[in-house]
Amino acid sequence: MEPLLAVRQFVAFGLSHRVVIAVLVVVAAALVALGRRCRGRPVQRWCSRTFALVFAGFLLPLELYWLLFGPGEIKYSLPLQLCDLAAMAAVWALWSYSDTAFALTYFWGLTLTSQAFSSPELTGPDFPSLQFVSFFGIHSLVLWAAIYLTWGVGLRPDWHSYRIALLATIGWGVVMFVFNQLAGTNYGFLNTKPVVKSLLDLLGPWPWYLLSALAIGAAAWALITWPWVRQRARAAHL
Repeated sequence: MEPLLAVRQFVAFGLSHRVVIAVLVVVAAALVALGRRCRGRPVQRWCSRTFALVFAGFLLPLELYWLLFGPGEIKYSLPLQLCDLAAMAAVWALWSYSDTAFALTYFWGLTLTSQAFSSPELTGPDFPSLQFVSFFGIHSLVLWAAIYLTWGVGLRPDWHSYRIALLATIGWGVVMFVFNQLAGTNYGFLNTKPVVKSLLDLLGPWPWYLLSALAIGAAAWALITWPWVRQRARAAHL
């Protein structure tokens, strides 16, 4: 069974890529408006869980398809990338408002998943190929979930959320590095850099780019945590 094919090859920042970014922004704004309209009302939970079901309805068939009918190689077909795990966490967060799931959705979504739009690791056919729809669809939904839950519904990260995300990322990195060594894979680009140009090219050779990425990520996550913590502290003193 072959994936859907398109005549053109995907080109970063070509027409289809620019359209995806425009759709991302428009839908994100709509979700923030919807979340704020529903915030604090009984319908809020219904809206979030509907979003979770829509996301799951998109994600699960795609993951099954790639497992059953994908390239057939372990290095491509397993949902072990952080973006895959972020998608699962996002569905969980939308359904349950779990602190852990929200932390992973917020930090992984806003800083890691978002890189798919600035340096997409997509070398296959352009829209409407299954590769294109799968790649940008999953990454968009994770970002939308993070934005909706934070600026729409009103969930907020704190230093506990920060520690959850940092420890989960380090734990994932250790496990995946060992798995990559044993299986000959490169999930998370932990063993070598992506084929296409990415931000990792600016961080030095292996293994230094891993340490650099971790340090930069930890600092970036602190920066997107501190304003919310400060805002909560100010509100507590009023």
